Amino acid sequence: MHGSADSSEYVLDTLDRQLLNRLQDGFPICERPYLAVANEFSISEDELIARIQNLLAANYLTRFGPMYHAERMGGGLSLAAMSIPPEQFEQVNHIVNSLPEIAHNYERDHTLNMWFVIATEEKEDVDAVVRKIQALTGHPVYNMPKIEEYYVGLRFAV
Repeated sequence: MHGSADSSEYVLDTLDRQLLNRLQDGFPICERPYLAVANEFSISEDELIARIQNLLAANYLTRFGPMYHAERMGGGLSLAAMSIPPEQFEQVNHIVNSLPEIAHNYERDHTLNMWFVIATEEKEDVDAVVRKIQALTGHPVYNMPKIEEYYVGLRFAV
């Protein structure tokens, strides 16, 4: 069994790399998906789960879970950006990230240095979240709703 991960010391082994490559191709939809993937690698379900937890703890993975298409489920989804002075960035970042509708918040080296996704249960609620962020932070939010969707498959060989 793989030991617990330390982000500064954890080194990917061959099986970790194989798992990362496999997991990029999707996760099975079945009663025991972890077991199904574990069987592909001739390891136990517990070992697979422990390895995924280690990859998360060591920040090789930042997220592991389903991705839902909010708009197809009747919800709202929008990309937003803000221009935050460096000395206020952490404070504003904390405020924005505290909202349950926020996902994928990243700092960028650009005038618009904070980028995030707003996902809401109702399409109309996106604008309310934008107004709330502006009220809480005192900074404008540039809301950039999707006009047209394109799918670009992206896979990284590890």
